[in-house]
Amino acid sequence: MIGTLDQMEKNVLALKKKHRIAVAWAQDTNTIGAIYKAIRNGFIEAVMIGRSTEIVKICANEGIDAKTFIIVEAENETKASVEAVRMAKKGEVDIVMKGLVGTEKFLKAVMDKENGIMIPNSVLTYVAALEIPLYNKLLFITDPAVIPFPDLDQKIAMAGYAIEMARKFGVEKPKVALIGASEKMSKHFDNSIDYAIMCKMADRGQIKNCIMDGPLDLFLACDKKSIEIKGVKTPVNGDADVLLFPSLESCNPFYKGLMLFANGELAGLIRGTEKPVIVMSRSESEKSKYFCIALSCLMA
Repeated sequence: MIGTLDQMEKNVLALKKKHRIAVAWAQDTNTIGAIYKAIRNGFIEAVMIGRSTEIVKICANEGIDAKTFIIVEAENETKASVEAVRMAKKGEVDIVMKGLVGTEKFLKAVMDKENGIMIPNSVLTYVAALEIPLYNKLLFITDPAVIPFPDLDQKIAMAGYAIEMARKFGVEKPKVALIGASEKMSKHFDNSIDYAIMCKMADRGQIKNCIMDGPLDLFLACDKKSIEIKGVKTPVNGDADVLLFPSLESCNPFYKGLMLFANGELAGLIRGTEKPVIVMSRSESEKSKYFCIALSCLMA
């Protein structure tokens, strides 16, 4: 089982396979640094789409040979995004990555009905693997980036994608915690009904390859001592592999707080697309962006 992001990187290196990535609006220092590291480690070839003079200038400042990349000129972020997605659609690249372009503009190209790379009838969502020093294993979370308030069908899809990713890391039957403010069912929280349906679906094998329970608060999901203190019986048992949040507004601050205050690191991907799509905040570290690139190769 892959227990850390460094172990994930080693697994990708062991595959000895090289993937090609297209970066939209690529004139970003952390993105260029992460891509360059992946190239040096032998698992990526890169097409950098954006303002070529700025890309070359950043490379010079960072001591990177710009000839390491294929650089494609684009006059604005929209055209850069469209070109990156076109290359994936045509099979010219295996992975698409967001650079300095805004997420909304980038995803508009990904989701374009004629020229985008969404799988027909799929749900576009985001799954991330978090490495937190105080947790005993990687923690998969969904959705911190795409769906503001997921409905039942979207939650079911989110769970499926998170389970699929956890299994890629060797977690045969992930424990999925459906997160709420409390473990108690309540008419005041609409998610309680969705969670009850999902747990029954998991019991009956309609949501496969997992152990699921919810609503659970974070303590019951991830802290075995809290199970003892509260005396709540749950098959997740304070040992969750996956946390499914009821809204983007709850999941996004959760992961950012861990990154900012708890030395967390992240590797995440958009799911529901024909090819892996990397969407990272423009303020994310070079290290996290590098791990996202490695994850995209693991999932490709």
